[in-house]
Amino acid sequence: MSNAKPWIAHYPPQTPATLEYPLAPITTLLVQAAEQFPANHALNFLGKRISYAELLDYSYRFAHALQKRGVQKGDRVAIMLPNCPQAVIAFYGILFAGAIVVQTNPLYTERELIHQLCDAGAETIVSLDVLYPRIAHVKPSTGLKRVMLTRISDFLPPLKKWIYPLLQRKSGAQTKIAFNHELEPFLPLLRESDAAPIQTEIDPASDIALLQYTGGTTGTAKGVMLTHKNIMANAVQCKATLYKLQPGKEKILGVLPFFHVYGMTTVANVGIMLAAEIILLPKFEADQVLKAIEKLRPTVFPGAPTMYIAILNHSRVKQYDLSSIKACVSGSAPLPLEIQHRFEELTGGRLVEGYGLTEASPVTHSNPIWEKRMRGSIGLPWPDTDCRIVDSATGEELPTGEIGELAVSGPQVMKGYWNRPEETAAVLKDGWLFTGDMGYMDENGYFYIVDRKKDMIIAGGFNIYPREVEEVLFEHPAVQEAVVIGVPDPYRGETVKAYVVTKHGQSVNEQELDQFCRQRLAAYKVPRHYEYRRELPKTMVGKVLRRQLQEEERQRGQEQAEVEIS
Repeated sequence: MSNAKPWIAHYPPQTPATLEYPLAPITTLLVQAAEQFPANHALNFLGKRISYAELLDYSYRFAHALQKRGVQKGDRVAIMLPNCPQAVIAFYGILFAGAIVVQTNPLYTERELIHQLCDAGAETIVSLDVLYPRIAHVKPSTGLKRVMLTRISDFLPPLKKWIYPLLQRKSGAQTKIAFNHELEPFLPLLRESDAAPIQTEIDPASDIALLQYTGGTTGTAKGVMLTHKNIMANAVQCKATLYKLQPGKEKILGVLPFFHVYGMTTVANVGIMLAAEIILLPKFEADQVLKAIEKLRPTVFPGAPTMYIAILNHSRVKQYDLSSIKACVSGSAPLPLEIQHRFEELTGGRLVEGYGLTEASPVTHSNPIWEKRMRGSIGLPWPDTDCRIVDSATGEELPTGEIGELAVSGPQVMKGYWNRPEETAAVLKDGWLFTGDMGYMDENGYFYIVDRKKDMIIAGGFNIYPREVEEVLFEHPAVQEAVVIGVPDPYRGETVKAYVVTKHGQSVNEQELDQFCRQRLAAYKVPRHYEYRRELPKTMVGKVLRRQLQEEERQRGQEQAEVEIS
C-alpha cells in the first residue's frame, strides 16, 4: 500500500526520499546559473552560442519591454515559437515581468489558436514572422492587442543569417510585414530595452508561472495552472534523479519542443539549473539529430519513443559516433522494450522510461538510470511523490499487483484547470491527482501503466489494454511502429485493430502477424484487423494521436452505414 512507500527502499543512495525546494520564482534558476557560470554557453543554436550572462541580459531586456508596453503581473503572454533562443528569452522575460506564460504550438490551426488565446485571455503574443498571416487572421476573433515578431535567423551565425532568408524566399515563406505600435520586431525591441535586473514580487506557492494547455487528444484543450513552486519542484526532482550530472559540465540535446511541458522541464529548466549547454534544434529530423550528437557531443538526450525509433531505423545510423550520450529519459508515450535494448546497445548510454502528465509539471516517475530498473515499468515515484492504485469508481486503494487507476500527489501537481472548477474537482480530490491511466504497482514499488482508462478495449467482456498488444507487435522484426485501438464489432461489442508501419524495405502480411501474435497473446487480444500506413499521425512531441485514428474509424463506420441504408 502507498502508506508503506516500498519504492523508497529502491532509490539510489545518492537520491534522498525528501528534497529541499527553494521557495523562489523559477527565474532564480537563470539568475544563479549566470552568477556561477557567466561565460558558460547556455544555448547553442545552429552554431550561434549565447552565454548565461547574455541570456540573463536578454531576458531582463524583454521583461522591461513588456512592462513598458503595459504588461502587468498576472497578465497572460503567449509564446508561439519552435526551439530557438527567442523561445527561452521570451519564457524567462515573461516570468521576470511577473506575467504568465501561455505556450502555444506553432502547428495549431486557426480554430485551435482562437480557442487557446481566448480561453487564456492573452493580449500579447511572441511568434515568428512566417506564422504572422495565421495570427493576423485570428486576431479579430481574440483579445490580442500586440504581436511581437522574430525571424528564425535573428540569432544565427553570420553565414547562416544570410543563407536562411534566402531559403525562406525560395520556399515562398518570406512575408513583408508593416510594423506599428501593435506589431513590433523582437530583436530591435531587445536592443532598445533596459538591461537592469528586474523581478516582480512573486508568491511561488500560489502565483501561476505557466498556463500549459493539454493536447486536446482527450477533448477540448484545458489550461493547466502550474505555479512557480510546481515547476521549480519538478526541476529539483529531475536533477536529484539525474544525480551523476555535473553543474557547468553537461550538454543537453534540446529537440523536445519547449512549448510542451516535457521539453520545458527536462531540457530548458533542468538544463539551466545545471548550467548546461542546451543544443537547440527547431524540430526533430533524424539526420540533424545524428549530426548534432556526433559533432556537439551532448551527454543527455530526453526524448520520445518515436525519436529513438527513427534514429535506430536510420539507414546510416552506424556511421555516426553516438558515444557521448550518458542518459536518456523517454516520455510522452510507452517505450517498447525492444527499442530500449537496441538504443542502449547502439550508444552505450542508458535509456529509461519515465511517466508524467501535463497536470504534474509533468514528471512523476522514472526508472533509476544507473541502477536496477524494471523493464516495462515506468519506474519509481520521484522524491516526495506519493502514489496509489485506486478503484476509479470508489477511490479505494487496491492491493499490490491489482490493476486500477493511478493517482499521484506531490509538490509538482497543478493548482487546477484555468477557469474550470468542475473539471478541476473531477481530477483533484483531497490533494490527489487522478491521472486517468490504468496500472499497477509491484511489491518493490515499481509502477506499470497498462493503458489509459479511455483507451481500454472491452471485447466480449474481456478487458484488453492496447499497450500489451503493441509491445508484441514491436517485437516483430519487420515492424517499425504500431498502435492499437478498439473498433465496433457486432458480436464482441469491440474488437482490436492494429495500425502498422513496416521498416524500410521490409514487409509482413496479416496472416504472418496474426500467427506471430497468437503465439504471444491470448486469442481474445489478437488483432482482428490490420491497416498498413507509411506513417502514424503524431503530435510535435511524438505521441501517436490515437484519438485521430478512432475518429477516422467512426467516420468510416458512419459512411458505411449510410451506403447500406441507401
